[in-house]
Amino acid sequence: MTTLSRSSVPAITRKPIVEGWFTMDEAAPSLIGCKCPSCGTFVFPPRSGDCPSPWCESETLEQTLLSRTGRIWSYTENCYAPPLPYVAAEPYEPYALAAVQLEAEGMIVLGKVPSGILASDLHVGMEMQLELDISHRDDEHEYIVYVWAPAGGAK
Repeated sequence: MTTLSRSSVPAITRKPIVEGWFTMDEAAPSLIGCKCPSCGTFVFPPRSGDCPSPWCESETLEQTLLSRTGRIWSYTENCYAPPLPYVAAEPYEPYALAAVQLEAEGMIVLGKVPSGILASDLHVGMEMQLELDISHRDDEHEYIVYVWAPAGGAK
């Protein structure tokens, strides 16, 4: 009989579900967006190319970290399975989504709310903070996604 030592079990690594959209800093994750150096327009998710503002002629966007906090602008309960790269739980369970207006930038970023928090727990104007959560796992990875959680852990 062969006994496997703990060291022979492959380590599971944490990996963002979408590369380059957020930092993997557990204590203080941030969204990664872009800012136009000419007019100050912010963009999320990050991209290259021209400024999206119709009043600006800049042909560059600079990568920048976005606010970690904001307030709920709108929210809903998602009652259908998400598109790839997200993986729905089996059996599928509805989950809340929040559109959060970022504190400094004023732009609105949509994101999942942590499991166990329902749309009925949310309200417009509620203070939210960016956190990381596990979307799903396989034999080698935990796939990490950003979520909007009530600030200070309040429900």
